[in-house]
Amino acid sequence: MKKILISLVVLVLVVACKKEAGKPVPNVIDSIAQNKTDTAGTVQNIANKEAVLKQTNDEVLKALKNKDYTSFASLIHPEKGVRFSMYAFVDIKGDKHFSKADFEKYQPTKTLFTWGAHDGSGDPYKATVNDYLGKWVFAKDFTASQYSLNKFIGGGNSLNNLKEIYPKDNFTENYIKGTEKNGEMDWKTLRFVFEEFQGKYYLIAVVNDQWTI
Repeated sequence: MKKILISLVVLVLVVACKKEAGKPVPNVIDSIAQNKTDTAGTVQNIANKEAVLKQTNDEVLKALKNKDYTSFASLIHPEKGVRFSMYAFVDIKGDKHFSKADFEKYQPTKTLFTWGAHDGSGDPYKATVNDYLGKWVFAKDFTASQYSLNKFIGGGNSLNNLKEIYPKDNFTENYIKGTEKNGEMDWKTLRFVFEEFQGKYYLIAVVNDQWTI
């Protein structure tokens, strides 16, 4: 009787061990699956973000090309407004800044504003909002430019401090190569800085860049 009991106990233990060996380890498998899901989600989020920023960049360019400043105003950050820099160097104190409301107020008027100083002469550049946007910001058709996200294409001898002023924000660049006739020194680039607000990207800075003396 004792031998039979011992044999039964051994048999039960062997069966239990086999069952246990065949079981997956839930925590490890769950962790691996979650990792794959998180990685896929991150890649998808990055792709979506890049697509949205490209689309918003193109909307700004289209509004400028068509002189549709109502649409342009709708893309200005509701709380931070927008800053305009004549050259690559962003001057927090000297550059012209508008709240969204002020832009909408002054855009239709003939009010002159000082936007900065001309490179070389140092003469102040005074113009209406419409003239500045049409003659300086969109001096060339940037809808036909080379696009990049968070990377600089154009660069000359002027100080570019965009990343220092907007370290956490995304920026786009629209670059037009210079002509061979002018030794490619007549290049121009237009940068937009965007910040997310309530699930949408808005314009907080418009920065022009070109060769300076």
